[in-house]
Amino acid sequence: MLRTILVADGYRIIAEASNGKAGVEQAIKLKPDLVFLDIEMPDTSGVDVLKELMKELPKTIVLMVSGLRDAETIKSCLASGAAGFIIKPFNAGTVLKVMRDAVIRAEQRTPPTRIS
Repeated sequence: MLRTILVADGYRIIAEASNGKAGVEQAIKLKPDLVFLDIEMPDTSGVDVLKELMKELPKTIVLMVSGLRDAETIKSCLASGAAGFIIKPFNAGTVLKVMRDAVIRAEQRTPPTRIS
């Protein structure tokens, strides 16, 4: 779904990973501007992957994606460096708005002010 939304809006996908370990490896290798990261993965927690990405690639914008609506999990992700949080199910408008807001904040170096 994310791929379809992003490609339709003119963005280029440089990689996809089926688990956290592969995602970290690809991100370190490719150094993307933006990563969409699910909290629930088969091999590790997205929160742990987020922390690793922030350590290795502090300028990469990471947006968390999840069906979880737990406020503590969301706060933990934002405190660990996530630039935003997208709750499943989502639509194209939500994804693009959260992504664009995160990019603008990163350019201005301001912290996120709300959870979408």
